[in-house]
Amino acid sequence: MNEQISAASLYDRVARVIPKAEWMGFQDDVEAILALKRQRNAVILAHNYQTPEIFHGVADIVGDSLALARKAMEVEADVIVLAGVHFMAETAKLLNPEKTVLIPDMAAGCSLADSITPEDIALLRKAYPGVPVVTYVNTSAAVKAASDICCTSGNARQVVESLGVPRVLMLPDEYLAKNVAKETNVELIAWRGHCEVHELFTADDIRELRESHPGVVVLAHPECPPDVVEAADFSGSTAVMSDYVGRERPARVVLLTECSMSDNVAVHHPDVEFIRPCNLCPHMKRITLGNIRAALEENRHEVTVDPAIAVAARRAVERMLEV
Repeated sequence: MNEQISAASLYDRVARVIPKAEWMGFQDDVEAILALKRQRNAVILAHNYQTPEIFHGVADIVGDSLALARKAMEVEADVIVLAGVHFMAETAKLLNPEKTVLIPDMAAGCSLADSITPEDIALLRKAYPGVPVVTYVNTSAAVKAASDICCTSGNARQVVESLGVPRVLMLPDEYLAKNVAKETNVELIAWRGHCEVHELFTADDIRELRESHPGVVVLAHPECPPDVVEAADFSGSTAVMSDYVGRERPARVVLLTECSMSDNVAVHHPDVEFIRPCNLCPHMKRITLGNIRAALEENRHEVTVDPAIAVAARRAVERMLEV
């Protein structure tokens, strides 16, 4: 980020989605964070679900979980602040073991990450001997270490097919596995984990949206239930949805994913009307400008990974990135 940039000049980026009075309340934290990043040679990685004052205001690298994983490997900084949830910070640490990785709130978790343990994977391997385990990146480092390879919603099909086998255990998101199964001839054995945000969307929601907003284009995240994905016009990861809006420029669009995603994409597309069915991720919303500032000021909360786990977990992530 340009060292001369100020909180006041940054407001131009977000003026369409943040009222001026609200931004005035953010300015002190934004100015402090910009200065702290310079002082500590720090970068902020922010997921697409972060609020606009973080995403467009103080972040240096933004994107979905796949983009953040890739870009984390290229970071030239002493400190990484992960504006997202805990498994993302662990992944950044796996790929940058020599750097300090901070997460502003240790309680920023994930329902998918909480839905499965390494012990569960050990039992599945006994039940399905020889079947490789593909694990979604929305999991703990310990679960990644118990897996053969990781995937994201953006590359799941490619990862599954890269293994060259007829059957795969795909964990822990049941809906992602079922949606990917429709795109491949590989048999996918699913776990029963769900995202607490995406599982709330229903096919009835889409019917009501189409009735209330004629001509709306419906984009659904593949963590949504299969009937929702089937009823949508297009399905893809947050990065793919953003690319779709930029490429197709629909007059009116709805993104069936976490609420802040629409605000962040809308900043770049003033000609597109965004309908916002606002399902918030309570974990992502634990990250604020205030605790990002505190993380940089007080070096909290540092994320570490047990070296015994890190080697195998890093291998699973790196195998994904090679695909």
